[in-house]
Amino acid sequence: MVMERTYVHCLKPGKTYTVMGWVDKLKNLGGLKFFRLKDRTGFVQVTGKKSDVSDYIFALFDTLNKETCVQVSGKVVASKVAPGGKELVPEKMKVVNVAQSPLPLETTDKIQSGMDTRFDYRFLDVRNPKVQAIMKVKDIVLTKTRDFLESEGFIETHTPVIQAAGAEGGSTLFSVDYYKGKAFLRQSPQLYKQILMSSGLDRVYEIGPAFRAEKFHTSRHVSEFLSLDLEMAWIESMDDVLKLIEKMIVHITKGVGKDCKNELATLEVKDFKVPSTPFKRIEYSDGVDILNKLGKKFKWGEDMMDVEEKIIGEQMTKKGHEWYFVTRFPSKLKPFYVMMDGKESHSYDLIYKGMEMASGGQREHRYDELTHVMKEKKLDPKDFKFYLDSFKYGMPPHGGMGFGVERLVQKMLNLENIKESILFPRTPDRLVP
Repeated sequence: MVMERTYVHCLKPGKTYTVMGWVDKLKNLGGLKFFRLKDRTGFVQVTGKKSDVSDYIFALFDTLNKETCVQVSGKVVASKVAPGGKELVPEKMKVVNVAQSPLPLETTDKIQSGMDTRFDYRFLDVRNPKVQAIMKVKDIVLTKTRDFLESEGFIETHTPVIQAAGAEGGSTLFSVDYYKGKAFLRQSPQLYKQILMSSGLDRVYEIGPAFRAEKFHTSRHVSEFLSLDLEMAWIESMDDVLKLIEKMIVHITKGVGKDCKNELATLEVKDFKVPSTPFKRIEYSDGVDILNKLGKKFKWGEDMMDVEEKIIGEQMTKKGHEWYFVTRFPSKLKPFYVMMDGKESHSYDLIYKGMEMASGGQREHRYDELTHVMKEKKLDPKDFKFYLDSFKYGMPPHGGMGFGVERLVQKMLNLENIKESILFPRTPDRLVP
C-alpha cells in the first residue's frame, strides 16, 4: 500500500500534512533546530523549536545526516524568515533510511563535484534541483512533440533496435551476436520508416534510442542517444518537410516556455524565446562562401564539421537567425536513400545556436534510381532486399528527418555538455551505471 504523502509544492499554511523526502540543509542554533526537506517538487523548511515539539522529535534532529530519507507530519505555518514563506512544525517525524556520511559527491550550490563523479553517483546527482529541472524540461519537450505530431495526423510507431543492416553504414555500427549470425544496433530507424511509407501508414514518427560507435569525446556526442524520427508520404518537395519542422519547433518552444517557467528560472535560462517562422534557408554552397570569406579555405564537397558549423552559426546569429536550415548538400556526402540531383541532393540540416539538431530530406522513391545510387556507393542491393522490396509495389514520394532530442535540450538550456541532458549517458568511456 502506497504511503499517503503530499508533495512540497502543494503545502498551504494552516493545514496539516505528511511529507516525505530527503534532508538537504541542517542547522542547529541550540534551542532552535531546522532542516530543509526536499522532494521532486521543491523544498520546505522543517523547524524544531524546543518549546514547540516533543523531546523525542527535538532530539531526533541531531541524528540526521544530509540526504537521509525522512517522513514528517505536522502543521504548516506562515513564516517571514523561512524559505518560501512557510515552515513545517513536526508533530511526528520518522527516519526512514539513514544516508552514510560523508557523501561521495558534493551537492551544495557553492561546491560542485566533477562530471565523472556526478555520473558515478547519478542517483544522488539527480536530487539536485537543477538536474531535475533539466529532466522536467526534457519531459515537456517530448510531450509537446507527441502532441504536435498527433495533431498533424502522425502515428507513433516502434521499429526494431536490432537490425540486419545500418542505415548510414560505415564503421559506426555496434555489432551484436544474434543467434547464428551477426546483427547491429540501429543507427537510425530510417530504413523501416521508409518501408512504412509503402504500407499506407503515410505519416509516422518514432521516439527511441539510436546508437553510434563513434569514439568522439566532444560536448555533443554520445554512443546512445534519443532520436525523434519522422517520415511523411505524398510530399511535393522537401519544403513540405521543412514547413512541418518549423511548426513543430514553435509548438515545442511555446510549450516549454509556458509549462517550464520554474525550471527555466532554476537553470537561469535568460535567453529563452520562441522562434519566428519561416526559418532562414541557406544552401551548402552559401555556407562554403561564408567560410571562404572569413579566410577558412573550405572546398566545396568537404564535410562540414563542428568547427565549420560553429563559424557559420555565429555569422547567422549575428544576422538574427538562431534557427536556420542548410540545404542541398553534395550528393557524395549523403546516404544512398536521399534523393540526388546530380552533384547536389535534396537534403537539409536544421541548425540551432550553431549546432546540428536534425538531418533529413526528400527520399529517393524510384526503385531503379535507388539501386543505381546504392551501387555507386559500393553497396550491394542484395544486402537490402528487405528494404528494397517495399519500393517495387507502389512507393509514394516521401521525406523526413532524424532529430536529436538531447541536443535540443542541451542548446535550449545552454548546457555545456549533452551528457547533462541524459540520465545515464553512454560514451566510449562509460558503460555503468
